[in-house]
Amino acid sequence: MSTRLAPAHPPEAAGGSAPGGTLVEVSRLTKIYKVRPRLLSKPRPLTAVNDVSFAIEPGGTFGLVGESGSGKTTIARIIMGAETATTGSLRIADHHFGARHDDAGDAWRHRFLQPVLQDPHGALDPAMRIGRIIDEPLRVQRPLPDEKAYRARVADLLGQVGLPPAFADRLPGALSGGQRQRVAIARALALDPKLLVLDEPVSALDVSIQAQVLNLLKDLQDRHGLTYLLISHDLAVVAFMATRIGVLYLGQFMELGGRRSVLERPAHPYTQALIAAAEPALDQAVPVSGEIPSPLDPPLGCSFHPRCHKAQARCRVEKPLLRPVGPDHWAACHFAET
Repeated sequence: MSTRLAPAHPPEAAGGSAPGGTLVEVSRLTKIYKVRPRLLSKPRPLTAVNDVSFAIEPGGTFGLVGESGSGKTTIARIIMGAETATTGSLRIADHHFGARHDDAGDAWRHRFLQPVLQDPHGALDPAMRIGRIIDEPLRVQRPLPDEKAYRARVADLLGQVGLPPAFADRLPGALSGGQRQRVAIARALALDPKLLVLDEPVSALDVSIQAQVLNLLKDLQDRHGLTYLLISHDLAVVAFMATRIGVLYLGQFMELGGRRSVLERPAHPYTQALIAAAEPALDQAVPVSGEIPSPLDPPLGCSFHPRCHKAQARCRVEKPLLRPVGPDHWAACHFAET
């Protein structure tokens, strides 16, 4: 296998091709914030996302995995329209989004995609009944003819997530965490979106409930042909849900490819460490040590080298580029084949 460095973002690195094309295409996305480390200090650039490219095929699930502070949620917020990119481009279906807000485009995006967030308790207004929480997006963006139609639509959505119609009259405080997340999913489905952004959708739930919610999300994806962007720090969740995986570290992809390629033949030490953390019984597993560096002062060379057991002198001075290490498989490591 050749070790010749490839261009930083060849077309394949954007996430691969699919027979039906791509629904989401992220191209060389960068997000830089100006922050003050101290109250009276000068603003400094903080690069939260650094030149990231990937694509999601219709009906697929792209899993973004990495530790807290890796840039996962920033990418999700840019795709949802809550943030704008500093540079780079975003295409969703046939709509293009750049560094400026487009009111018409944003209105379309809010119908086409919906979020399911980490904390179902915080995402639901405690003073609103479940029926009004679910039908609120319809009342704002796609009004129905009368109250009977709203009640019928709410009952249908509750049924799709495995809850009885009577839940429409309850308050969120009367529901368990898993039931609240089902309500959040029902609300996300109200406008018949094509894309769901799942930001740590089960991390706040008991382990016994997580599998039920993940299975529900898979069933809904099959039933409605939904496309998912899944954000998680939990590699086991991503392994269960994703068709493609991007491993982020300090805002950059360390590894990218199809689920089997990344999980069965991990090429980057960081991916190997995440797998070791998820499967500590594996032989020769080396979990990652230390803390993720501050994005205000990232390491020179490979950003992962201070925590990497394979690091050599070259890693400290030369940044590795994302390059092919196998079919449908890319890694940013000088020694990915060793």
